[in-house]
Amino acid sequence: MTTELVWALIRQDEGGNRYRVGRYATRAEAERVAKTLVAGERQVYVVERISPTAAPA
Repeated sequence: MTTELVWALIRQDEGGNRYRVGRYATRAEAERVAKTLVAGERQVYVVERISPTAAPA
């Protein structure tokens, strides 16, 4: 059985550039990881649902 990693953790900087940090099976897991990362004053971490067929991070 394969687990689909359909939740992405993304870092977005002040210029609007977005970088995928990782993919996770559940939203809760992605949010847990996001809480461990310290966002600077000019960047944020967001969790988004992605297509299960999207290329891995």
